[in-house]
Parts: sequence; C-alpha cells; structure tokens
Amino acid sequence: MAKKIKVKLVRSGIGRPEKQRKILKSLGLTKLNKVVELYDTPQIMGAIKKVSHLVEVTEAE
Repeated sequence: MAKKIKVKLVRSGIGRPEKQRKILKSLGLTKLNKVVELYDTPQIMGAIKKVSHLVEVTEAE
C-alpha cells in the first residue's frame, strides 16, 4: 500500500488559472491552511506538482 502524505494549502487559489483551482478542489483543498491526508500515488503527486507553489507537503505518520 502507498504511503500517506499530508497536503496543506498555504497560498490562495484566488487569481490563479481555472485549471489550478480545479486541481486544488480535486485534492480536497478548499480553504486556506486546510490539511488533507492523501495516498502517495503517481496521480496525486502529478496534481501536487502542478500546484506545488500553493501547497506544502509533509509525510503523514
């Protein structure tokens, strides 16, 4: 099974392209400083890479 990671929204999606806002919503990040736990899969990591300037990623325990 894949590891879990914590993703935190640290910068707002306001003023960003529609594609980036949709990626944030698909990751479950709707409000500033919200933290979600996701599995470390290639699909999730690809989405995180596209909005890496807006989020902070740490390993979950």
